[in-house]
Amino acid sequence: MRNSKRFRNLIAGVSILAVALLGTGVGAEELSYAEGTTLRMATGYNSVKTGLSFDAETAGEGITLADGNTYRAGDLKPTWVEVEKVLGIAIEDKYQGNSANNEFDYWKERLGDVDMLSGTATKLTEFGEAGSIVDIAPYLDSMPNFKAYLDANPIVRLSITGNTTTGAIYFSPYFDGVNDIERMPLMRVDWVQKLLDGEGEFAADACKDTAAPVYQPYMPTSGKIDIDVVTADGSAVETISKDYDTAGNIIDKMNAAGAMSGVDAVNMLRTYIDEAYAGYYGTTRSDLFVGQNAAWDADEMVALLRCVVANPQTLNGTDSIQGLFSREDDNNQRRVDMFRFAGILFGVRGLESRQDYLYLGTDGMLHDARQEEDAYLAMDKMNAMAKEGLISEAFLNSSTENSGTYLENDLGFMSYDYNQTQTILNNTKLQTEDGEKYMAVMVPVACWQDGTEGGSYMRFTESWRSVKTDGWGISKAGVGSDQDKLNACLKLIDYAYSPEGMILMSYGPDAFIKTDDAGNYVTFMFNGNEMPEIADATYEELWDKASGNYTNYARMYLGSTLSFVKNQAFEYQCTSEIGKEGAGHISNAIALGTIKHPELEITENPWYTSIPTVIPNTTTENDMLNTFTNLTANGKFNSAKDGENVFVNIIAGGYTEEGMTNAAETANKIVTEWGGRQYLALKTQAWMRLLQYYQSLS
Repeated sequence: MRNSKRFRNLIAGVSILAVALLGTGVGAEELSYAEGTTLRMATGYNSVKTGLSFDAETAGEGITLADGNTYRAGDLKPTWVEVEKVLGIAIEDKYQGNSANNEFDYWKERLGDVDMLSGTATKLTEFGEAGSIVDIAPYLDSMPNFKAYLDANPIVRLSITGNTTTGAIYFSPYFDGVNDIERMPLMRVDWVQKLLDGEGEFAADACKDTAAPVYQPYMPTSGKIDIDVVTADGSAVETISKDYDTAGNIIDKMNAAGAMSGVDAVNMLRTYIDEAYAGYYGTTRSDLFVGQNAAWDADEMVALLRCVVANPQTLNGTDSIQGLFSREDDNNQRRVDMFRFAGILFGVRGLESRQDYLYLGTDGMLHDARQEEDAYLAMDKMNAMAKEGLISEAFLNSSTENSGTYLENDLGFMSYDYNQTQTILNNTKLQTEDGEKYMAVMVPVACWQDGTEGGSYMRFTESWRSVKTDGWGISKAGVGSDQDKLNACLKLIDYAYSPEGMILMSYGPDAFIKTDDAGNYVTFMFNGNEMPEIADATYEELWDKASGNYTNYARMYLGSTLSFVKNQAFEYQCTSEIGKEGAGHISNAIALGTIKHPELEITENPWYTSIPTVIPNTTTENDMLNTFTNLTANGKFNSAKDGENVFVNIIAGGYTEEGMTNAAETANKIVTEWGGRQYLALKTQAWMRLLQYYQSLS
């Protein structure tokens, strides 16, 4: 068992109140089981490389890690070796290497062959209601760590409640961080600075012409709007104006001029920035996009993309630059980030929802983005960018050069993705000594219909960390009447929510963590809590084996961050200095209130309430929902790796589905022909029950 003194003050995201409750279990029955109880685990994260055991490719002839141990194909990874040791269990790895959805589908007809398995929150709850997955709620008093976490975080309890009559819970939740921003816009900052900064006019020896304009203005073409920004030094908030009466709308002006040289486009954008912001940005106009005091919007971004794509000779010395790109063009799981980005560009809720595409309106009722015209109008805007060549060729046609090479070849400008895993590429793909810099930038200004008259021009992100859409459940047929197996499964979940379990599930075993001469963890402050530093050998190994990508290293080599609570403290230590800079700007803006987000609570204005990850429909309701095959997880709005998504298709190629030739027609078809109206009614019934249940808890 780990030395408890090492965990002093290491509360790993659990409130002080929750820690005070740990281990009490007053009147609770002890979760006892026979030493060496075997658990058949069909659990992992999306591929054979990220399961509990080493795959043949990763292990090779044997791989020696920073703990000094050598592991071979089929051996449990260090985290799960430690779990076996701490809990006194034996793990039989049954994981097939699928996504949570597909892994569950593989086992759903043979649940007697596994004891614990991965699945989507929705599917685990659905099968739980049908009697196939164990309800762990009756055992909470015997799970003091997990219970304390739920008591301290009632919105989490709400997000995993599978039945509002019984309070059933059918899965252990997974958190990839919590109550923090998730995805961010990322730009090649040095390119923005080259184009926009300095005295006088921009000049270049060579450039291309911009394409014939297709994209039309989103922001106003006249009047003024006030925007709250963080001051350049990050110390306060100030209000600046976008003066369209003086400057006009940059897209309106560019469109009126038609195709123009890249040089003329840059100078038009420079003049617009000077006039629209009354000289606020001075000669560092790039700060409009990449500064702490940034205030950019979709129209300004499109104008910038036109400038970037038309000036490759200046920016990368070639004849081609790709504008917006996704991380992996043959992976639908990454391509869907393009429509998620459309949400924050054009003020559309539901595109980064925790549950399907649902959000709460100001009327307190559930809405489904797939059934609303505004969502498709946003995709039309993205498709217009594609027609102008502002979205990468690889996204539009995955047979061309893959975007995975864009950064290292100086070909890609901007994406919407995770900060740590992508900005680490500054250290591996870019020539930072020459000023190359790929950084997270501020969330854009958009018009959000939050209930204020006419909507609010503000920054808002729906990409907010809460309970993830995947989790692990206990197979009722698997454990059967074997109380040892059931108790061992419950004990595993409870241990994962203890302070020491949370450290293990993020950092791996102690051998990968830095300690002082007395054997105590060396710590640093992270989000107000004392958290461990990783060992020097771990840091070196992370770069050697995973190019600095913490998540890949943790999942592929340590076996951590596969489920339960992933604390961001380890990831933060592996974030590049450039990554910390951009994320710091955004974090500061969130703290000062200039970036708004969903709240993990029931808010006075329901528009700001985060949708729970599970909305607990009954078995009968789920049977009805499953008849709407176009709207289910495997349907036409699929976000899985090998899936297909209507929103992505519209961005890349416009409307191709029969009877879906424009935004209004598409939304109407989904409402009337694809079962949208009935689907939303069933979800609403469950939401109302959940809300009533939540109120009964207070």
